[in-house]
Amino acid sequence: MSSNNVSASGVDPVPNRIHARGVPRPGRLVAAVVVLVLAAMAANALITNDNFRWDVVWLYLRDVLVIRGVLWTLLLTFASMAIAIALAIALAVMRQSDNPVMRWVSWAWIWFFRGTPVYTQLVFWGLLAVLYPRLSVGVPFGPEFFSFTTADVVTAFWAALLGLALNESAYLAEIVRAGLTSVDPGQAEAAKALGMKDGKVLRRVVLPQAMRVIVPPTGNETISMLKTTSLVVAVPFTLELQFATSAMGNRQFLPIPFLVIAALWYLLITSILMVGQHYLERYYGRGFGTAARSGRGRGKGPGGRQAAIAAAGTVKVDITKEVTP
Repeated sequence: MSSNNVSASGVDPVPNRIHARGVPRPGRLVAAVVVLVLAAMAANALITNDNFRWDVVWLYLRDVLVIRGVLWTLLLTFASMAIAIALAIALAVMRQSDNPVMRWVSWAWIWFFRGTPVYTQLVFWGLLAVLYPRLSVGVPFGPEFFSFTTADVVTAFWAALLGLALNESAYLAEIVRAGLTSVDPGQAEAAKALGMKDGKVLRRVVLPQAMRVIVPPTGNETISMLKTTSLVVAVPFTLELQFATSAMGNRQFLPIPFLVIAALWYLLITSILMVGQHYLERYYGRGFGTAARSGRGRGKGPGGRQAAIAAAGTVKVDITKEVTP
């Protein structure tokens, strides 16, 4: 019997009080111990194995060639995602258009870029100068205003960037379309009834609500894009992180330490992106209960509402206390 429930005379003032006790779960404790032992064994195998050459890892982790590879990888990731997001919004709107040509073109784009491997697409982009040695701008099927050599304009970087962005746009288009369809059509109809144009309805009414659905998978796609940049060697673009560390490892006949260096940098960048995704999800999830778990903000979530009601003094009972009927 708990001392809090016993008066000074040693008698419980509430007769027949039920003293609940937690159900013992020895299996959960055993499972936790087993997992901890396995984790300790894995950490010991990593640290004590001299073949990993942690001294080389620490020496070259901040090498200028490695840092340059990290910067090129970040540039490819964010630039290709920015282009892909702009294309994805246009493709998703076209897919919902009443115009059958727009719907067909959007469907064909998504079908092609999702239906072929990204490595194959990158190889084609790398061979663009072979397929079309000269590109021109002018009237379709008519006179040309000016022309240029493809190899001079579409360099390995631009070929890698376009290849990644166009492939990613097909996947993001379906994510954006799912977000747009999650918004009640009555929202757009009400906005149009107030005199808003279609573009303004999309920017001010539909997209802000759809972002709650769009942001989580887009964050996953960004992290996936970070690692997909290692495939741009197919173009070939040889300045990104994976190729740079592999080349350094092959030159020094130490491939494993440089693979570890690349893995550590990918893990660091991925961790930062996951933190950013968490805050974006919380920002766009306001009003849908996801912000309530943060425990901050006046009036946000059930806890905030209960605290506000209690502070108002309009009820005499303690609404924060759990009651068992």
